[in-house]
Amino acid sequence: MTGPHALKPFLLAFPGPLRDRLVAAVLSGEKVATTGLLVEYEAEDEDLPEPGERSALIDSDGREVAVVEITEVEVLPLRDADLRLALGEGEGYRSVAEWRAGHESFWHGEEMREALGDPEFVVDEETVLVVEWFKVVERAAMAQGD
Repeated sequence: MTGPHALKPFLLAFPGPLRDRLVAAVLSGEKVATTGLLVEYEAEDEDLPEPGERSALIDSDGREVAVVEITEVEVLPLRDADLRLALGEGEGYRSVAEWRAGHESFWHGEEMREALGDPEFVVDEETVLVVEWFKVVERAAMAQGD
């Protein structure tokens, strides 16, 4: 997975316990979607992902543990988040309200506000989301036994 044609990193949350849980959920097949904010892509001057794109899933220790392939990308306002998304996130959400509460807590957290350079950042119904649907297409040898 490394070498001259190394893939761009697929980063879930920030390094630490949350990333560890999310990576484990991807490796187990429970997590097949992730949601970011369009403003994150704009802040990092990053292009939106496209179906067919492959990336290296990175754990909290900076290791490439799998290759994921984007199968679908949705750009939608927060008000349009649905149960399919809440369930696809693989974090145990049983409703859109649970999903939204968990994500708003993350998006309103100090780390996200710092990453966006806006200590007052908040989401609302009109906040634009970027939802990436993906599948694992390769696991690193060290992750095979997970």
